[in-house]
Amino acid sequence: MNLSPVLTLLDQIINDRTVPKNIRKAAEDSKSTLNSSQADQVRISTAIHILDEIINDPNMPLYTRTQIWNVVSMLEQARREIST
Repeated sequence: MNLSPVLTLLDQIINDRTVPKNIRKAAEDSKSTLNSSQADQVRISTAIHILDEIINDPNMPLYTRTQIWNVVSMLEQARREIST
């Protein structure tokens, strides 16, 4: 399972100083979850959950929201691939 595009997008969010700290923190938490040693299904589901919690933050820049939607879409696709 190749999650490098997801990790790259999360890194962009984490390193963007125009993004509020709580959103960068959620991106960091998602990235560390994806790099953990848990089962693939658990890692992906946990990362999606973390990002879903902050997706409606009113302080989030629109371009960051789009990036997070892309990350969640890629993670959901990876989860589907694992399930089949």
